[in-house]
Amino acid sequence: MVTGCVDLDQSFKSLDSSVPIPPPLPSKSNGYQRRHGMDAAPGLGNGCVSTATRDMWDRLFIDGYKADVVIYTDSGYVIYAHANIIGNASTVIKGMLKQAKRHGKWHTISIRGVPHDAVRVFIRFLYSSCYEKEEMNEFIMHLLLLSHAYVVPQLKRLCEWHLEHGLLNTENVIDVFQLALLCDFPRLSVISHRMIMKHFKELSATEAWTAMKKSHPFLEKEVSDSVILEENMRKERIRKRNDQRIYSQLYEAMEALVHICRDGCKTIGPHDKDFKPNHAECNYEACKGLESLIRHFAGCKLRVPGGCVHCKRMWQLLELHSRVCADSDQCRVPLCRNLKEKMEKQSKKDETRWKLLVKNVLGSKKIGGSPYFLPVTSC
Repeated sequence: MVTGCVDLDQSFKSLDSSVPIPPPLPSKSNGYQRRHGMDAAPGLGNGCVSTATRDMWDRLFIDGYKADVVIYTDSGYVIYAHANIIGNASTVIKGMLKQAKRHGKWHTISIRGVPHDAVRVFIRFLYSSCYEKEEMNEFIMHLLLLSHAYVVPQLKRLCEWHLEHGLLNTENVIDVFQLALLCDFPRLSVISHRMIMKHFKELSATEAWTAMKKSHPFLEKEVSDSVILEENMRKERIRKRNDQRIYSQLYEAMEALVHICRDGCKTIGPHDKDFKPNHAECNYEACKGLESLIRHFAGCKLRVPGGCVHCKRMWQLLELHSRVCADSDQCRVPLCRNLKEKMEKQSKKDETRWKLLVKNVLGSKKIGGSPYFLPVTSC
């Protein structure tokens, strides 16, 4: 049963407006494809020649009627073919036929290095552009190499499509990767490289990897280096994502701090405001944790920088606020003005570190922002 066939139909353009418009070509899911289980490979067409025509081309190849070419393969086997057909299908074979010495009416060429059956599938494709699915699965690597070596673009695209859509696996991916680079399959090389990186630990312990290391040591090193680079980039992305989350949390904590000190929140806030039992629901998610931190800071006996871990966090938050506060004269956050004045006595190293932190914290909220914070500025 034929399970694959390259489209040989072409659309026609009307040369005269009086000529009736021809019916549309069969759709991708035409009846012939459904009956024969064809794989519709993109870019290779979705129609097929009639069954009678296909059978005629297959019979011509199988019977070798008036064949004038002998193809020698490995193990001493031969395949008979027709020079006009295989020569027109492959420019490389056409050149080989021109150079081949004539023995009576026969040309002789050799296709070695691949199994005899793979050569037979390849030559049959040159006749009818058809193939058996089982043969494609078995000889995909050999057909990939033959399609490149003998310049058969249709078969080359077909092999690439089948590998991309199911035939590429961890058992053959290293060989496919090397062959894709050797035979100019840029898309296939990228796909196989991604699979190698995904299963690197498993694949690096296989015989195929050892063979690649011996035959192509520079390639093996490049793949290994790319895996290390990708892992470092992944860790860097995670680090930046975590840093961004921390900066965003600090920004929200400063907003909640201003809210508590200016408006009050539930049971904590300015001393000059009374709290009502039906206090409105707070919109600041950071308030809950910040309330506990403020209460601890107010009652801790070690309330000095470095004396208590929790108090140290509060001191850092207060200093960070003082650096981003837009108006310390009107600000109701405790120690805001005092900490601003303290900045002038800090070392250049500490000042640079704080400026970078301020930039990152303010930059975590690029959209919107609070009117009581300074705008984002570069260091």
